[in-house]
Amino acid sequence: MIAGDVQLLVNQKSCSKMPKRALALLAATLATTFAASESHAMEKLTVMTSGGFSLAYHQVLPEFERNTGTAVTTLSGASQGTGPKTIKSQLEQGADVDVVILSKDGLGELISAGRIAAGSETELASVPLGAAVRAGAPKPDISSVDAFKKAVVNGRVVMGGSTSGIFMRDQVFPRLAIAEKVSLKMVPRGSDATGMVAAGEADLVIGPVSELVSQPGIQLVGRLPDDVQLVQPFSAAIVKTAHNPEAARKLIDFLASDQTTAAIKSSGMEPAGKRRK
Repeated sequence: MIAGDVQLLVNQKSCSKMPKRALALLAATLATTFAASESHAMEKLTVMTSGGFSLAYHQVLPEFERNTGTAVTTLSGASQGTGPKTIKSQLEQGADVDVVILSKDGLGELISAGRIAAGSETELASVPLGAAVRAGAPKPDISSVDAFKKAVVNGRVVMGGSTSGIFMRDQVFPRLAIAEKVSLKMVPRGSDATGMVAAGEADLVIGPVSELVSQPGIQLVGRLPDDVQLVQPFSAAIVKTAHNPEAARKLIDFLASDQTTAAIKSSGMEPAGKRRK
């Protein structure tokens, strides 16, 4: 209800005996009251999330919005890496964000850069690395380190240039002495990498399992062997410049609650803390 509607309502309520000044004051008071009520009922929140937690997040977000009356705008960014698509870069460029959700390593960079409200970080879930191929393509054996080495050396490999891709390129491949033998392409986002495999532009994509399940055009091969594995924790935190820190805290508490456990597990992740069983 807006001010004009309030004025019409007042005029229709047999207020003809009230002085015009009193009538105008009543209309203004009611309009202010209704405006404040509507503003409170429709809180707004902006979230920027990386791909690792994205699948579970989008499954549970409608429930949060429905139960709280909060309208959430969701933006996307990489946990780490270079270029304008990283969460860090977008915040530096002035992105107006209340909550970020990303890998622990990426969050550490934001904390060091002074972008995060002190003590607001909360771990939500963890996820192992896996590999996927184009839907319908033969699945390579990755059950052992030797089998994994053969699979990545014999195919075109693509990875997102964030936490997991950096780990594989800079640590695993050199340690296995295959860095110069792998036909590797690094792209800004995990979604770019899965898209290339779906299009037949690469043979194998490596990334968090939660970015490989339920993706069009690809099929999960399985998780990587323990000796080349990186289990990534994903956390949420409030940005220091958040416009609505109270609503941000409510969202993070919801994402860390038992209400999201099923969605987290269905996305290939494990809930954090006390929810892990």
